Amino acid sequence: MNALQNKNIVLGVCGGIAAYKSPDLVRRLAEAGANVQVVMTGHAREFVSPLTFQAVSGRAARDTLFDEAAEAAMGHIELARWADLILIAPATANTIARITHGLADDLLTTLCLATRAPLAVAPAMNQVMWSNPATQANIALLSQRGVSVLGPGCGDQACGETGAGRMLEPLVLREQVAALLDDTAQSLAGKSVLITAGPTREAIDPVRYISNHSSGKMGFAIAAAAAKAGARVTLIAGPTTIAPPAGCQVVAVESAAQMHQAVMEQAAQHAVFISVAAVADFRLKEVREQKMKKSADEITLTLIKNPDILADVAALQNGRPFCVGFAAETHDLENYAADKLARKNLDMICANLVQSGGDSVFNSDDNALEIFLRDGGRISLPSASKTRIAHTLVDLIAERLG
Repeated sequence: MNALQNKNIVLGVCGGIAAYKSPDLVRRLAEAGANVQVVMTGHAREFVSPLTFQAVSGRAARDTLFDEAAEAAMGHIELARWADLILIAPATANTIARITHGLADDLLTTLCLATRAPLAVAPAMNQVMWSNPATQANIALLSQRGVSVLGPGCGDQACGETGAGRMLEPLVLREQVAALLDDTAQSLAGKSVLITAGPTREAIDPVRYISNHSSGKMGFAIAAAAAKAGARVTLIAGPTTIAPPAGCQVVAVESAAQMHQAVMEQAAQHAVFISVAAVADFRLKEVREQKMKKSADEITLTLIKNPDILADVAALQNGRPFCVGFAAETHDLENYAADKLARKNLDMICANLVQSGGDSVFNSDDNALEIFLRDGGRISLPSASKTRIAHTLVDLIAERLG
């Protein structure tokens, strides 16, 4: 957490139930040595008292542009220059829309326009609001502008629904903020990295498909870490609800065949290929053109193998990149991972153990990896946030590249 020592962070707090986590976030950032100034929207006061933030930060929370004492010296401009980072957590759909479209109708949105510091948002909203095309378009535009989108997480929500839209937990956010402010490591500077992430969907008919539990979190975290390390990153992603990492070129695909084509078109142009995606091993031999009806108690589907993306890249004769694979296993992890490393001619493979249902890996914010190397070496990364795991993995890849 040295990256947070003496850093000045403006924490924007918006009006949502996730604001109850924000005082703990202030405390966690301060523990790591950061100076935190809280700026609240008007609606945030309905959820958390300004006095609470003053108690944990040691600074009076700011909440208005029309503070005569502060604005006598153009306080909002001074605060915009003071910040090393502006973090909005929770960031509501409303505030995300306002900063996307350049509004400056309160202190927080004015700071976002008036600062040269990097901006990060941690979305928190109902899962339907998060998936709304307007919100997704706003998030995509912010990402293109270099705004870091941290989360959201998936799970139970205060409204009683379940899905994507939860604000990340304070400790996870602290790690991600530390990674954003760590300007010391450029271990992949000048390198180009190709990464696959998320699941694929294999169509059965126009309304059904075969897929898996992958959320894309690990692949997206690795893409963000590689970009932070100075790499030029291309991320080929299956269907996910996660915002694309800032600074990465993103290619959206759906099926394994589409992912294979996108990867093979680009693989030879990159120094590193990291295959994190949970690619379907099989697809339907015949995709129905119309929705299948429930005409019988049983139905038989004929599956055929999909192309092996990782093996095909590792087999390239010209322009073969450094190849890193991922293996999610339910048992006998070491033997299966070592076999895949040798059989596919990989440089490194990262294996993790999947429990029943897959939530221990696929939908979690944490992960643990057993890494097997071509030369017979083995490295264990104990359970930690996927952000921390991603940065450690990127550093290991940089070391292997020399």
